[in-house]
Amino acid sequence: MISLHTSPLDQPGTGDAGGMNVYVIELARRLAARGVEVDIFTRATRSTLPPVVEAGDGLVVRHIHAGPFEGLTKEELPAQLCVFAREVLRAEAAQPSGHYDAVHSHYWLSGQVGALARDRWGVPLVHSMHTMAKVKNDALALGDHPEPAARVIGEEQVVEAADMLVANTDLEAKQLINLYDADPGRVEVVHPGVDLDLFRPLDRARTRDDLGLARDAHVLLFAGRIQPLKAPDVLLRAVAVMLERDPSLRHRLVVPVVGGPSGSGLDRPEALATLARDLGLVGSPGRPDVVRFVPPVAQADLARWYAAASVVAVPSYNESFGLVAAEAQAAGTPVVAAAVGGLTTVVDDGRSGLLVDGHDPRAWADALARVVGDEALHARLEAGAVAQARRFSWEATAAQVLAVYERARTRMRESVS
Repeated sequence: MISLHTSPLDQPGTGDAGGMNVYVIELARRLAARGVEVDIFTRATRSTLPPVVEAGDGLVVRHIHAGPFEGLTKEELPAQLCVFAREVLRAEAAQPSGHYDAVHSHYWLSGQVGALARDRWGVPLVHSMHTMAKVKNDALALGDHPEPAARVIGEEQVVEAADMLVANTDLEAKQLINLYDADPGRVEVVHPGVDLDLFRPLDRARTRDDLGLARDAHVLLFAGRIQPLKAPDVLLRAVAVMLERDPSLRHRLVVPVVGGPSGSGLDRPEALATLARDLGLVGSPGRPDVVRFVPPVAQADLARWYAAASVVAVPSYNESFGLVAAEAQAAGTPVVAAAVGGLTTVVDDGRSGLLVDGHDPRAWADALARVVGDEALHARLEAGAVAQARRFSWEATAAQVLAVYERARTRMRESVS
């Protein structure tokens, strides 16, 4: 596997680490459990990182030195593709001939390296886009930057080079075909999974006690990277509308924002905190704080936050899948999500959560108030959330991806013959 721009060992929720990091490491672990040896190549971002990390039985993460360890943005990484590719090829050359059977690249930068490895090693390339520039640019968040033309061209090249493309949802498959002219026969839909052992319902009262949350609070949780694409500001504006409509809610509403600045959010890392103050969501004498900012947490701690929440809000402008929504539902917590991208697959509207068209704070306030204000609805959504999450498991994902690898090998043999 190639995950050039972000390591699967990085803490999700800040920088460039997010759902893709979880996807790569969890899929690799499940493949290794099936007897598949997996090497993950990623760029070293600290001089102290060991060249090789044994991440489990049959699973190795290789840190490649390519460019400065720190300070490079994702937009600057294309200049390091050549040196990264050279080091990947050098690592393979130290192995016995035919050491690798397939390459699975993640994100377009990795796909560029994967295409070179495919041709050099004579093995099939399977690629996962995770996000696509054309899709992001069509649904650009206010204050976000459009993806550059170089990325669009690079993605088109990877789509053409890959033997098989893994799409997270039917919608993503259609986008690959319609926007990138992908051959439908080379696109396979495989849903990402959820760690159902880790993300599961917990005793809500006890979990809230542990996290310092009132047992009777309406806890509206945002978890993820703080950047315009993820739209945490929509949640804050919706909460302000809820308080304007019913000021008595102030003593019950708690809005934890779990995550750190990322992407274009790094341009103004204090913007969300400033917005919270401007909206009156930060306390003053006699007025409790509504918003609580929590730094990124480990997956086990994130599972507790999900389980403690009344609702998890996912107001993103686009999501290729939406792991936060899937994990929250596995914890038995209803989700209110934007009706975009993969979220329309992950959230069963009216059964495991509610989907909201658009990003109007008033519409979001309506949906959030409906879930926390109707106990019967909340109970139905809790049960539906757990049932919906069972549709997604990493074991099923690994089995299907293995089948995609075999299809890619067959296609490559046929193309050679």
